[in-house]
Amino acid sequence: MATPKRTIRKASKKTTKAAKEKLQHTPWASVELENLNPLLQRQFMVGSKMMLARVLLKTGCVVPLHHHHNEQISYMIEGALKFWIDGRELIVSAGEVLVIPAHMPHKAEAIVDSVSLDIFHPPRKDWIEKTDGYLRLRK
Repeated sequence: MATPKRTIRKASKKTTKAAKEKLQHTPWASVELENLNPLLQRQFMVGSKMMLARVLLKTGCVVPLHHHHNEQISYMIEGALKFWIDGRELIVSAGEVLVIPAHMPHKAEAIVDSVSLDIFHPPRKDWIEKTDGYLRLRK
């Protein structure tokens, strides 16, 4: 019986690039919980092209009208947020998803204590560098 030949393939440029990116496996409990103001906290993880954030909002917390060049997908885990977006008001409740295109102005208010998982592409540079003054020191 012949022994099968083993083939060693040279890594492609695509494989080599992927190998340079860092695998991350992290429990949320070990991620810094950042207190932005008395009603707003967040945690986030950053990859090379995306960011995942867990945002905790107490009842009455207002995220002021803003926009950013990042596409945003928000999944409500708990509670409900009222959004002012695209010329209308809408409520996004637990179990619902909101996709916000890049550059679209939006504002939100927590109707009840709420938790949202937000995905951004690309990652929010202002959050990473803590230059997001519109979120800090507000009620």
